[in-house]
Amino acid sequence: QVQLVESGGGLVQAGGSLRLSCVASGPSFSGYNMDWFRQAPGKEREFVATISWRGGGTSYADSVKGRFTISRDNAKNTVYLQMNSLKPEDTAVYYCKAVSTIATKTSGDYWGQGTQVTVSS
Repeated sequence: QVQLVESGGGLVQAGGSLRLSCVASGPSFSGYNMDWFRQAPGKEREFVATISWRGGGTSYADSVKGRFTISRDNAKNTVYLQMNSLKPEDTAVYYCKAVSTIATKTSGDYWGQGTQVTVSS
């Protein structure tokens, strides 16, 4: 079982930056692929970024490419989302997700409770 706690959200002006953190409790954090998703009011939850457990490869949604950076610190059981050049359309609740792999003893996906990001124009 993995528990995820996000933090770092808040209110920021357009063009500003925020860094989100997601701390995992439980074994084998380094074996999980870690994702960030977001959900804006009235919209479906959408993929933002992912970082793999093996080699740390990353991938991004087109809407955030070049502005957001996902990273992980396995020693701290933490995944980060650095968000620069924020736009009002980035306003959403941001969730982290742990995805089980062959390196973990679990088989499911785990979600955090989310952190609110609001970008004012």
